[in-house]
Amino acid sequence: MFNYFKQKNKNKSGFTLVETLIAISIFSMSIVALMSVLATGIADTNYAKNKIIASYLAEEGIEYIKNMRDTYVIYGSTSTQGWNDFKLKIQAQPACKSVSGIGCNFSDSLGVFDIATLQSSMNFSSCDNNNACSLYYYNTLGKYSYNHSLPGVDSGFTRKIMVTESANNPLELKVTSVVSWSKNSISYNVAFSDNLLKWKE
Repeated sequence: MFNYFKQKNKNKSGFTLVETLIAISIFSMSIVALMSVLATGIADTNYAKNKIIASYLAEEGIEYIKNMRDTYVIYGSTSTQGWNDFKLKIQAQPACKSVSGIGCNFSDSLGVFDIATLQSSMNFSSCDNNNACSLYYYNTLGKYSYNHSLPGVDSGFTRKIMVTESANNPLELKVTSVVSWSKNSISYNVAFSDNLLKWKE
C-alpha cells in the first residue's frame, strides 16, 4: 500500500515557476497587442469624425457665399449691379483673394440674409488676425460660428474662404473653402471649391 501511494505521488505534476512566467508573458503580450489595436481604432474613429465635421463646415462656407451671391443678384437694383456689388464686397478684403492663401472669414451671425443688411453689415476679415478664422461651437444653438463673443468653446477647426476671379469670364468666381484642424501635432485640412456664376440676366 505504501508503494502504491508513493508511486501515485510520483505521477503528480504541476506548473513550474518558469512555465507560469511564460504563460503570464504570453497573456501580457496579447493584452498589449489588443490595447494597441483598440487605440488605433479609436484614433481612426476620431479622425473620421473630425473629417466628416470638417467636410460639412467646408461645404457650409461655400453655401454662405452662394447665399450672398443670390441675395445680391436677386434683390439688387439690377442683377448686373447686384453681381458687381457682390464682387466688390468680397474684393474689399484683400485676404479673400490672396494668392498666398491667407484667406478670410465672413460675418455668419446675421439673423437673415437681406440686401440692406448685407450691404451695410456683412464684412469680411483676414485670417491672419489672431483667431479670426477659428470656429466656435455653441452647444445651445448646435452650430459652429466665427463669433467668439457668444458663450461657445473653440472647436479646434478653422475655416478660411478664398476667391479667385476667372481670367476669361468676368461673370464667374471660383470660391474655395478650407477647413483645418490638428491632432497630436499633425495638421489636417479639407478643401471644397465651387464656381459661382451670375446666373440671372
